[in-house]
Amino acid sequence: MQVQFHDWGLIDYNLAWDRQEALFQDGLLIKKSNRDKPSENKNISNNLIFCEHPHVFTIGKSGIMDHLLLNREELKNKKISFYKNNRGGDITYHGPGQVVGYPILDLEQWHTDIVWYMRTLEQVMIDTLAEFNICGMRSPGETGVWLDINTAKARKICAFGVRTSRWMTMHGWALNVNTNLQYFNYIIPCGIVDKGVTSMQNELGYEINMSELKLKLLNHFEQNFHCKITHRTSRGIGQAIYQ
Repeated sequence: MQVQFHDWGLIDYNLAWDRQEALFQDGLLIKKSNRDKPSENKNISNNLIFCEHPHVFTIGKSGIMDHLLLNREELKNKKISFYKNNRGGDITYHGPGQVVGYPILDLEQWHTDIVWYMRTLEQVMIDTLAEFNICGMRSPGETGVWLDINTAKARKICAFGVRTSRWMTMHGWALNVNTNLQYFNYIIPCGIVDKGVTSMQNELGYEINMSELKLKLLNHFEQNFHCKITHRTSRGIGQAIYQ
C-alpha cells in the first residue's frame, strides 16, 4: 500500500479538522458507491498528515467537561481555543512543539481491527522514541505511550484519539516533542489524575530537531504498517525536504 504524506505545518485546529473530514468523507463516498463491488475500494487514497496547532484543548465524545479547569474567560485571556470533536477519548492539549499525526486510512486495506490499529500506532511511537534512547511503553487498559509505567514517576508522552467509520480512520496522535508542558496544568489530561505528562525535550534536556524526528516517525510508520510513504515534503513551517 502507498500512503501519501502531507505536512500542514502550523495550522488552526478547526481548519485542519475540516481538511481531515474532506479526505475522510472522500473515502466513505467511494465505499458507499462500491457496496456491491468492495474490491474497488482498493482505489481509496490513504493519507498521513503531520501538523502543529496553536494552543487548543479538544475533548472527545466521551470526555468530561469538568476535566477542563479553565472557564471561557480564562481561555480567552490565555489565547487557548477549545473544541468538542467526534474522536474517542477525553480532553487533551495540542500546541506548538508537538507532532500531531492524522492517519486517514482505509483499514480494509490492512486489518479490520481497531485494537490492532491502536497498538500499531503506539508501536510507531515506541520505536521512534527508542531511537532517542527514550523507553516508551504501554499502560494496560490505557491508550497512549508512557514512560516509567507502574512507578510513581509514570508520565504520558504521546496521546491518541481516533474516529472510525466503515473502517476509515481520522484524528490520531499528539506526540510531545518540544512542548510547553505548562498548558497541561489547565486540564486533567485524558481524565487521568494519577500520572503526569512529559515531552522528549523534557526527558533529554535539549530541543529536538523536528525534521529529524519526523523522518524517523515516517520510517517507523512504513515499517509497522508495511506501506510506502510518498511525497515526503514539509510545507508551512520553513523546513525544506526530509529526505
